Amino acid sequence: MSMNQIVLIGRLTKDPDVRMTQSQKSVASFTLAVDRDYVVAGEQRQTDFIECVAFGSTADFTGKYFAKGSMAAVIGRLQLRDWTDRDGNKRRAAEVVADRVYFGESKRQEGKPEYKPAGKPVDVSAFGFQELANDGELPF
Repeated sequence: MSMNQIVLIGRLTKDPDVRMTQSQKSVASFTLAVDRDYVVAGEQRQTDFIECVAFGSTADFTGKYFAKGSMAAVIGRLQLRDWTDRDGNKRRAAEVVADRVYFGESKRQEGKPEYKPAGKPVDVSAFGFQELANDGELPF
């Protein structure tokens, strides 16, 4: 059995580009800026810019409700495309084919402060997890 599933949460770097195929199917292309979940001590957090594409109703939804700066959660699969450029060079691109796109934050209303959840952090040790000391090394 093999599985190819990716879950990303990030912000759109520009408005989605929605087009129609020759068979009149919607296609939306967008780039998601996704922060890495670790920071090397003394350095800034790194961000990956991941190309995404959605088709059909997912493309229509993305084009209608998302814009530059919107937080989005994307569930999809990684796809590699090979092609030959105008100069005859072989090229490869990686992109995420978005099966589902969700709102990553609630819509803010003018004059209202951003919602911040209240409460204390959950004690994860109750679930059998232990917090590891941050020694600045990556866990892989």
